Amino acid sequence: MDLCTREIVGWSLDVHMKTSLVRQALTMAYQAKQPPIGLLHHSDRGTQYASHEYQNQLLQYNMEGSMSRRGNCYDNASMESFHSILKKELIYCTRFLTRKQAHQEIYRYIEFFYNRKRIHGSLGYLSPARFAAQFE
Repeated sequence: MDLCTREIVGWSLDVHMKTSLVRQALTMAYQAKQPPIGLLHHSDRGTQYASHEYQNQLLQYNMEGSMSRRGNCYDNASMESFHSILKKELIYCTRFLTRKQAHQEIYRYIEFFYNRKRIHGSLGYLSPARFAAQFE
């Protein structure tokens, strides 16, 4: 998530929570946005984010890693809020027959609804895409 615009810029879906999962999401975000050198990348203290492979990928992308303090749930509140919204608005009310269908529906939700249409009070009641367009 881009904390400025609240846009979901990278995500991944799989049956596991291994480092490769979060590395795929980071790669997607990097390729989509090509951020400037020194971007501050914040994550929680999960072992996937603390792994040597993930930390090396951050260095490769010239990003500076930042992690929540132990026991501080507020540092990652924006992502936790997104996960809650995704579950309430899509996951809990949809029966996915296959993983492929789940991936397609989550993609549609993020790309065509959440990023482009869903308004956010913290963005002056604009969607992430509309808010980001102000800076182009």
